[in-house]
Amino acid sequence: MLTGELRSQVDGIWNDFWSGGLANPLQVIEQITYLIFIKRLDEMQEVEERKATTLDTPLERRIFPDGKDERGEPYENLRWSRFKNFEPREMFRIIDEHVFPFLRTLNGQGSAYAGHMRDARFQMPSPALLAKVVDKLDKLEMGDRDTKGDVYEYMLSKIASAGQNGQFRTPRHIIAAMVELTKPTPTDVICDPAVGTCGFLVSAGEYLRKHHPGLFRDEKLRRHFHEGLFNGFDFDPTMLRIGAMNMALHGVEGANVAYRDSLAEDHTEDAGRYSLVLANPPFAARWITKRPRRICSASSRPRRPSCCSSRCSCGCSRSAVAPR
Repeated sequence: MLTGELRSQVDGIWNDFWSGGLANPLQVIEQITYLIFIKRLDEMQEVEERKATTLDTPLERRIFPDGKDERGEPYENLRWSRFKNFEPREMFRIIDEHVFPFLRTLNGQGSAYAGHMRDARFQMPSPALLAKVVDKLDKLEMGDRDTKGDVYEYMLSKIASAGQNGQFRTPRHIIAAMVELTKPTPTDVICDPAVGTCGFLVSAGEYLRKHHPGLFRDEKLRRHFHEGLFNGFDFDPTMLRIGAMNMALHGVEGANVAYRDSLAEDHTEDAGRYSLVLANPPFAARWITKRPRRICSASSRPRRPSCCSSRCSCGCSRSAVAPR
């Protein structure tokens, strides 16, 4: 649950972007997402370094290499804990000329989110704005998983209040109701073919943590939760980055959030792969040609079913479609 102080800190970061000349809400959340990811990479390496020191063993996983990059900048300077103390113009230079080129070379190292960084673009308009945002993000208390997820969800809620961009955000209460109706299980393989910010996948994950906490004591189920249970597709690279970060901040590092045009491509190879589909598809497109064969008990005789249960074209056993 977000405190008033945390909300105020997030609002302050958002206002800094607007006053600094970056008004597009999707651009704002994307730039914040980049910075959160950069900070997370440094935190992950710090964990590995502390573990190696405690156990007196070599570093098992190194995200930032030793030495210098191809432009001669020490990789050490690319770490959040280092450049956050730089003078604003030097910080701007380091991030623009060195950190972002480094992120594009990660190719999935660090988390599933890293795989979407190939076309990442640094769009901060000034060193002064960057210094303000880095300072405020550094002071933002996001220690535990719940707080990280809540803070990012609050940031994403600002997209919904930004005019037509709200199309990416299904209301949280509708998502929660659909997840409660479909009752995901730890052995499910869930898919959202129009994933957006991963709201359905996040909600399904939180449902499983609440109703099946024992799954994390089973090695096979725990691995499935992090690497095979959640699948989401979209054709907007920005939404893929935002969605992948949303999953990571909710404690799912290996979710399969990938580029795919679910309406235009043939997906016969996916038949039978997913046991549950949760989605808010783009109903403006003419892709739903048949009435669902069976309507779930949530509404017995609706003219426009708010939730349907049927075997969809991908062969899944359960599906739920959000209302428009």
